[in-house]
Amino acid sequence: MPRKPIQALLISTAVSLAPALSADPNPGAYLAARQAGINNDYLPAAEYFMTALAADPGNPLLLENALASQLGLGNIQAARALSQQMIDIEIDSQIAHMVEMAAAAQDNRWDDIFAHLETGRSVGPLVDGIAQAWAFIGQGDMSAALTAFDEVTEAQGLRAFGLYHKALALASVGDFEGADAIFSLPPQQGLQRTRRIVLIHATILSQLDRNADAVTMLDDTFGPQTDPAVAGIRARLDAGETVRYGAVTTPTQGIGEVMFSVAGALQGESGDAYTLFYARLAEYLNPTNSDALILSAQLLEGLERYELASATYARVPRDDSAFFAAELGRAEVLRRDGKVDAAVEVLQQLARSYPDQPFVKTTLGDALRSDGRHQDANTAYTEALALYGADHPDRWWPLYTRGITFERMGNWPSAEADLRAALDLQPDNPNILNYLGYTMVEEQVNLDEALAMIEKAAAARPDSGAITDSLGWVLYRLGRFDEAVEPMERAAALEPVDPIINDHLGDVFWAVGRDVEARFQWQRALSFDPEAEDANRIRRKLEIGLDAVLIEEGADPIRVANDDG
Repeated sequence: MPRKPIQALLISTAVSLAPALSADPNPGAYLAARQAGINNDYLPAAEYFMTALAADPGNPLLLENALASQLGLGNIQAARALSQQMIDIEIDSQIAHMVEMAAAAQDNRWDDIFAHLETGRSVGPLVDGIAQAWAFIGQGDMSAALTAFDEVTEAQGLRAFGLYHKALALASVGDFEGADAIFSLPPQQGLQRTRRIVLIHATILSQLDRNADAVTMLDDTFGPQTDPAVAGIRARLDAGETVRYGAVTTPTQGIGEVMFSVAGALQGESGDAYTLFYARLAEYLNPTNSDALILSAQLLEGLERYELASATYARVPRDDSAFFAAELGRAEVLRRDGKVDAAVEVLQQLARSYPDQPFVKTTLGDALRSDGRHQDANTAYTEALALYGADHPDRWWPLYTRGITFERMGNWPSAEADLRAALDLQPDNPNILNYLGYTMVEEQVNLDEALAMIEKAAAARPDSGAITDSLGWVLYRLGRFDEAVEPMERAAALEPVDPIINDHLGDVFWAVGRDVEARFQWQRALSFDPEAEDANRIRRKLEIGLDAVLIEEGADPIRVANDDG
C-alpha cells in the first residue's frame, strides 16, 4: 500500500507527552508525568497524568496526555472515558476523535459515526472515508458502502486502500467471487502482495473450492521454505480442507482493519508512539487480529518499552497461526531487556514445539552467544545446520555464527572452516570478510589474504567503524605502521567511544613514535569500560609502554624509526 500520501491524509498532529503548563495545582505529579512521557513510559505517565488531572480536571493538555498514555498502554476503557470528557468540553483532539470512532464501532453505534463526522470530529480523510463505508454496512446499506469504498479508491494515492477494504467488505458478506476479483488484480492495478493479503486471499480461494490455486499462490509467493503459519495453511489446503475465511467478518472488525491499515502504512514513516495509537485501536476492535498485536508489540519494542512489548506478544494465543512469530518476537524483547535466561527458555520451548524449524535453533544460538555462552550456542547452531538442506542459502548465517563461537572457544581450525564455508555462500558479505580477515590477523596467519578480505569489506562498508578498525589493525600487524594511522584514526572518529578501537589507535600511535598521543588514547580506552583483561593490559601499557609489555608477553618489541632504535 502507498505510504507517502497517507501523511497528509491523516492530518496527523504528533502528540507530545510532555507539554509545558502555564500553571499546575499538582506540580509534583505533573513533573513526574512529564518525565515519564518524554521516555514513552506509559504506565507511570498514565498514573501521574491522572493524578495531576484529578486536581485540574478540565486542563486540555493534561487530558490529551492522559489519553495518549492510556491509549499507549492499551487501556481503551480509560481512554474512552477521557475522550468523552474532552468532547464534552469541546476540546478538538484527533486522538480523542480516533477513540470516539472506535468506541462507536465497538458499540455498533453507526449513526454516531456519521454524526461525529458531520460535526467535524475528523480523524483524517482516509480513515473518515473508509470508516463511513464500513458504517454503511453496519446500517445494512451495502450499496451505499460500495459507493463509499469506490470514492476512496478514486482519490489520489488511495486506490490500494479502497480496493483492499472493498474486497474485505465483499468477503464479509459472503461475496467471495467479488473479493477474489479484486485480490486477483495485477499489483500495478490493485494491491501489493503483502503476507497478510496473500494469506487472506488463500482463504477466499478456499471458499471457492479452489484450493489448488491457493496452494500455487502460496508456493509462488513464499517458496518452499515457509514459516509454520504459512506451512500450516498450505498443508490444510493441500489436504482438501476448506480453510475458513475469518480476517474481517463484521463492520466493527472492518473499522479495526482501517486502524490496522493506517498503522501499517505509518510504520517507519511516522513516530512509533503515534503509530501505536492506531495499532492499539486495531487490537481493540478486532482481538482476533494477531497481526495487530504483533505490530503493537513491535512498536513498543522500538520505543524500548520491553515489558509492555513482551506482554503484548504473549497475548497471541498458542493455537493462533501467528504464535510462532509472536514467540520469536517475545524472545527478542526479553533478550534486549537483559532477561537472557527468560529469552532462552522461550526459544527452547519453541524449539520443542517446532522441532523442524532451523530458524528457532539459530535464534536460540544468537541469544546464547550474546550472553557469552559460546559452547551452548555452538550446539544450537549445529542443530540448526542439521535441519537445513545442504545447499540452502540461509546456511551461511549459522555457519558464520558457529564459526564465531569456535573462534571464541579457541578452536581456530573449526572456526576457519565454518567462516570459509559461510564465505562460499556469501562471497561479498562484508561481515564475514571482516571477521575472517580480522581473526586471521589475530592468529597471525595468512596476513596478505586477510588484508585483501578486509580491504574488500571496508570498500563495501566505508562507514563501519569496526571494519575500518580491522583495516588499520591488519596494516599494523603487517608492520605498515604509517599506513595504519589514517584508517585507525577514521575508525576512532566513526566509533569514538569504543574501547577496543581507541586502544588500537594508541598502539598505532606508539608504533610511529607518537607516545603522548598513544597514552592519551589508552586513557580514553580505559574510560569506556573495556573488558577486565583488556583493561589490565592497557594499564600496564600506561605504566611501562607497549614495547615493554610485548617483551613481557614473549613477543618482539616494535621497531620504530626514532632515537630509541
